[in-house]
Amino acid sequence: MLAPILSPAAAETPKSIGKIERLDPAIDQLIPADAVIEVLADGFDWSEGPVWVPQGEYLLFSDIPPNRMMKWKAGEGASIFMEPSGYTGKTPFTGKEPGTNGLMLDADGNLIACCHGDRNLVKFVDGKRVVLADKYDGKRFNSPNDLTIHSSGDIYFTDPPYGLPKNFDDPTREQEWCGVYRLKKDGQVELVTSKQTRPNGIALSPDEKTLYVAQSDPAAATITQYPVNADGSVGEGKIFFDATNLVGEKPGLPDGMAIDAAGNIWATSPGGVYIFTPEGKQLGLLSTGEKTANCTFGDDGYLYLTADMYLCRVKTKTSGVK
Repeated sequence: MLAPILSPAAAETPKSIGKIERLDPAIDQLIPADAVIEVLADGFDWSEGPVWVPQGEYLLFSDIPPNRMMKWKAGEGASIFMEPSGYTGKTPFTGKEPGTNGLMLDADGNLIACCHGDRNLVKFVDGKRVVLADKYDGKRFNSPNDLTIHSSGDIYFTDPPYGLPKNFDDPTREQEWCGVYRLKKDGQVELVTSKQTRPNGIALSPDEKTLYVAQSDPAAATITQYPVNADGSVGEGKIFFDATNLVGEKPGLPDGMAIDAAGNIWATSPGGVYIFTPEGKQLGLLSTGEKTANCTFGDDGYLYLTADMYLCRVKTKTSGVK
C-alpha cells in the first residue's frame, strides 16, 4: 500500500450528530441500544468513498473538492494520505470535484479508485498508478464515481458527470449517457445500462446475484436492483426504493451504500443512511441531519459514514460482506 502523507489531525469535533431512528424491532439485532452517530473528524469539503484497510486497521476516504485522499486511524485521527488524488493533470482544474470518489480494495489488497478529474479507474500498485479503464467504445468516461468488485475480479462502476467542470453540459463530455459499466477481468469494458440518468452508489449482494445502483437525480431519486447472471452479465432492473418524494424535505440524495453479511442494504438517501432488508423493508434510519454521501463496514464492528464535512461511525452487531 501507499505510504501515508501525514498532516495535523482534524480539529476537535463534537461527540455525535443526529439520531438513530428505530423503525422496526429487528433493527435491535443490527445496532446496539446505546449506539450513536459518533463524529471522528470534521472540516472536510465533501467527504466520500470510504474503504476499510484491514492491513493497518485504518480507513481511507476521499475529500473530493481539494483533490485529496484522507486516512483515519484510531488514536491518530485524520491525516492526508494522498494529494493530488483524482486529478493529476498539469493545468489547473476548473471544476468543483477533481478528486477521487469511490475506493475499494481488490482481492490482493490493492487500492482501486474512481478518479473524477482524470476520468478513469485506477489501481495503485507499489505506489504507482495503473489505469484500468478510461474509455468505452473509444470515448472517454464522464467521471467514474463508485465501484463494487465481484469475486471473479470484474468491477462494476458508475459514470455520472459530477467530476466534469460543467457537469452534464461540459464541452469535453464524450459519452452520450451516464452509464453503469462492467470492467471484465480481461480488460474489456461492457455497458451494463445507459438508462440511469445519474448513476451513483453501487453494491453487490452477498451471493452476488443482485446489483444495486443508486440514482442521485432529484427528479428520480431511486435505488434500482438488477439481477446478475452466472456469467456476470446483468439483466433488467426494477426499483428497490424510491426517495423522490423526500427530496428537499431532508438533506441529500441516494448515493453510496454498503451491504452487510446478511444481505441488508445500508443506503444513503435523503436524511442519512436507511437500513433495508433484502426484501425492501426499512428497519431504521441513521439520521445524520447532513447530506450523507457514503458508508462502509470496518473489520472493527463499526459502520463508517461520510456525511458532508464529517467522518462518522456507528457501532453495529453485524459486518460487511467479506
